[in-house]
Amino acid sequence: MIYTVTLNPSIDYIVHVDQLAIGDINRMKSDLKLPGGKGINVSRILQRIGSASTALGFLGGFTGHFIEDWLKKETIFSDFTSVNDDTRINIKLKAAEETEINGQGPVISIDEMNALKEKLSTISAEDVVVLSGSKPASIPDGFYQELIEIIRSKNASFVIDTTGADLLNALPKNPLLVKPNNHELAELYNTSFQNVEDIFPYGKKLLDDGARFALVSMAGDGALLFTSDGIYQSNVLKHPVKNSVGAGDSMIAGFVGNFSKSNDPVEAFKWGVACGSATTFSDDLATKAFIDTLLPEVEITKID
Repeated sequence: MIYTVTLNPSIDYIVHVDQLAIGDINRMKSDLKLPGGKGINVSRILQRIGSASTALGFLGGFTGHFIEDWLKKETIFSDFTSVNDDTRINIKLKAAEETEINGQGPVISIDEMNALKEKLSTISAEDVVVLSGSKPASIPDGFYQELIEIIRSKNASFVIDTTGADLLNALPKNPLLVKPNNHELAELYNTSFQNVEDIFPYGKKLLDDGARFALVSMAGDGALLFTSDGIYQSNVLKHPVKNSVGAGDSMIAGFVGNFSKSNDPVEAFKWGVACGSATTFSDDLATKAFIDTLLPEVEITKID
């Protein structure tokens, strides 16, 4: 079983306006409310490519009920830990430029944190746990490390998709997969990249520091897969870009969903690129039909 953990889910309230006038009344052209949170996005894409998952994390209040009800409609199994405070709402304001206003998230008590740990303690060695996204401000530093220790004690595998210290501290624990983008990777190792080749030694360093596989997304330059057998690069698919939210989560879902069946990282990379690209070219997360359409367009080349 694949488990996804979202510590700080949200309702993403997407608002379209023709032109944003600060300090004035703005009339929205259209709006949409969607369940948000990186792990939740992974579970939604996994469902669409035929890979079952269980969504874990913290949910509370009427906003939490909205997310649970949505996942039920998509036949995604969930076992969230209930919290007293409301799950946050993030505003995605789409005008000439895209503006985001993200909520801080609920206050999580120690008892609620322990309840999530208890749920995670039931996994087995055959399972994969995807840890994704930010933490609510009330959750202390090191909480991801506590979850990783539970996962390792069960001999299960884990994927971590976060940034900074949480990612750096997870590497020695041998994650199955990490997926920084090129900017996050540069920040992680306090450097900068002028071209794709500059990324190579730092992608390899992710493996040297403990990751089994590393995906590095590069927006208009495609993506890189680092493995012990070499470096692979994808082509860039050419379709109108509509959406930047959830593309990285979709890439992780495509990789993990396929790898859990094929055990082939290069084939899993191809699925990751197709899923991530399909979301980039969609208003919401990608549909199965669109992913299937894009798969033949994905070309993977070994470059080192």
